[in-house]
Amino acid sequence: MKKPTKTSVMPGPAGRNYRKEYDNYHASPEQKQKRASRNAARKKSNAKVGQDVHHRNGNPLDNRASNLAVTTPRANRSFPRNKSAGKRV
Repeated sequence: MKKPTKTSVMPGPAGRNYRKEYDNYHASPEQKQKRASRNAARKKSNAKVGQDVHHRNGNPLDNRASNLAVTTPRANRSFPRNKSAGKRV
């Protein structure tokens, strides 16, 4: 079987082109930086499997120890995801 290339179309379920999605989104420099930052935050906070790392000020690129908190996935998803995230007192 031939390996897919960037130009080949390999539709998955519901006709999705996963290769195109990866090339247009996941492989972008911005997403690579965010993914590296998330991985660094997990390592720094010693989060275990089944736990999430919450950034208190809402900036996922700010990995200072004082900005990280280990939470349950349910609690982490309850925080707002907008420009004022983490600004509440």
